[in-house]
Amino acid sequence: MTAARRLSLVTDEVHPPGPKGKSGSLRVAIATQDMKSLNAHFGSAKRFAVYDVSPDGWKLVEVLDFEDVSDESGEHRTEGDDRITPKVEALKGCHLLFCLAIGGPSAAKVVSAKIHPIKVPNPQSIEDVLSRTRTMLRTAPPPWLRKVLTEAGAAEKKPFDDEDD
Repeated sequence: MTAARRLSLVTDEVHPPGPKGKSGSLRVAIATQDMKSLNAHFGSAKRFAVYDVSPDGWKLVEVLDFEDVSDESGEHRTEGDDRITPKVEALKGCHLLFCLAIGGPSAAKVVSAKIHPIKVPNPQSIEDVLSRTRTMLRTAPPPWLRKVLTEAGAAEKKPFDDEDD
């Protein structure tokens, strides 16, 4: 079984919480090998940098670290050797997942966890990914992002918010 190490940032009066929970904000995971660039396939990513992104900015909130990753050979592993499910479980709560590639079965698991996978054709800096995401939030989000924002907003509502007293 794949073990995930989780490094979470603690908030205090000096470093208040990021935009999570603010209307129009998203939790974004980026597949990375070096914490500088989006430069990994989903299955072979050693790390996922998790950010809260709002129209006003972004903040690193967590790093997920995995030791047992795919070698990108395209070979399926033996029965019962699942490295994907623990990654998907660790990413729950994220709205978007940026990676260089993701296989069909992995993408299906990610989507069923209510995470929208986004394949990027070439490596690029994490800052560029976050900047483009922020710009999309500030301007006219494309239809797929509006859907994600709508679902994220619905998930944040309490069950009885719309009832009258």
